[in-house]
Amino acid sequence: MSARFQEIDWRPTAMGDISLRRRRDPASGTDVYEVKLGDEFLMSSLFTAGEIALAEIGLATLPDAELDVAVGGLGLGYTAEAVLDDPRVRSLAVIETLAEVIDWHQRGLVPLGPRLTSDVRCRLVQGDFFAMAADARGLDPKEPGRRFHAILLDVDHSPRHVLHPRHAALYQPAGLRALTGHLHPDGVFALWSNDPPDEQFTSALTEVFAHAAAHVVDFGNPLQGGTSSNTVYVARTGPQLP
Repeated sequence: MSARFQEIDWRPTAMGDISLRRRRDPASGTDVYEVKLGDEFLMSSLFTAGEIALAEIGLATLPDAELDVAVGGLGLGYTAEAVLDDPRVRSLAVIETLAEVIDWHQRGLVPLGPRLTSDVRCRLVQGDFFAMAADARGLDPKEPGRRFHAILLDVDHSPRHVLHPRHAALYQPAGLRALTGHLHPDGVFALWSNDPPDEQFTSALTEVFAHAAAHVVDFGNPLQGGTSSNTVYVARTGPQLP
């Protein structure tokens, strides 16, 4: 196989065939890692600004204290790495539905795998984030009922463009209320979206949380030229949980 392109792994999953690919970017001369689910591109190491901003903006308003953080969606690991770059973070649980993606990191098939798996603060948890968020037992199978200072989510393309129909319930007020049960008072829920700010979803956040805002993250697009953007929603509970 040409050194300019390699399919590192391909596996059938319950959500469809998933593949990890590496290709040489002719413009920069660097390796680009891409993940596809079926015929759909899920993520690329060319576009990481939104994933990093999810962690940075999501944690920015939290106090200078030891923070316990949960991330929904492992992917190539850029959100998780940005969380670990925050010295206030004492623990990170990353919930990923596909065991195959966790295996890529554990085997060092993706660049950030060794960093995440060697950090004693970080634990990779195989599970369905959406089902766990709706369950009173919560996001940590080892500690049912555990609460976090921040929950960051990067799985679906946006609240309207979900990877599976069952994910849609989380983005409604009832689903968001269930999620707040896994947050400490004054805790933060932050969400990455590939779409522009959605007033309907922002309204759902403000119905449940004490504060909510949508932040537009602009970044250069090396494929199309010009500037592209993502949205990071940040919502915070009040001193007392709903």
